[in-house]
Amino acid sequence: MRLRIDLAYDGTGFHGWAAQPTLRTVQGDVEAALATALRSERVPVVCAGRTDTGVHARGQVLHLDVDPAVLAASAGRATEPPLEALARRLNGILAADVRVHRVSEAPPGFDARFGATWRRYAYRVADRPDLVDPLARLHVLAWSRPLDLAAMQAAADDLVGQHDFASFCRRREGATTIRTLLELAWSRDADGLAVATVRADAFCHSMVRSLVGCLLAVGDGRRPTTWPAEVLAAGVRSPAVAVAHAHGLTLEEVAYAEDDQLAARAEQTRARRTCD
Repeated sequence: MRLRIDLAYDGTGFHGWAAQPTLRTVQGDVEAALATALRSERVPVVCAGRTDTGVHARGQVLHLDVDPAVLAASAGRATEPPLEALARRLNGILAADVRVHRVSEAPPGFDARFGATWRRYAYRVADRPDLVDPLARLHVLAWSRPLDLAAMQAAADDLVGQHDFASFCRRREGATTIRTLLELAWSRDADGLAVATVRADAFCHSMVRSLVGCLLAVGDGRRPTTWPAEVLAAGVRSPAVAVAHAHGLTLEEVAYAEDDQLAARAEQTRARRTCD
């Protein structure tokens, strides 16, 4: 059977999502916890979005396949259903910077990566001294100059839609950089922080942080509002675009198609793109 796991993590202590030898990663910790909880040697998982080193997540989604008999046996003498027992055991094994919110049986055709219709990230910036909270320093970027959100939004509007985002991505062999950017919006939250909401069908490597870095240069007056569109049109990565620090970025939500469309969505995405 296929399971869906919804989880959150503080990315500060991790070298990104993807498992790496000798380094602590979210995937490594989760797979190790699953192996312990399910009493299995290895339990590979697939995630919706492979976050970089230092990036956080509130709404990460992953899937794994498990024998129903193994799942039932893992519950032991627990009185709750096996899926609830698994969630409880995982949270007892994992460190406090990773929390499983829910374990559920995935519907037929569900694929955490290829079945997603969009991912939503938020990037948070404190651009005034009174907004810089030392307690939030690992999740909010402190910016030394005030930001003009109206100018940033005007520049961001030119980037929305389907484009080749090669100018904002680190290329990977065999992977396309064509993406559909559904939303790129700047606003102030209740505390006054500048927050970028970035939503797309998928993201290539470092795309969100490059977009944010480019727009920050507009917001503090170093670049005109037309510059991000010019960078996009160039089609090549520019050294003038600074990649924003990872700690301000959080994966907030992943959306999926209706249950009866999951398999078709996964096949469509897989045919179009083999690498995120």
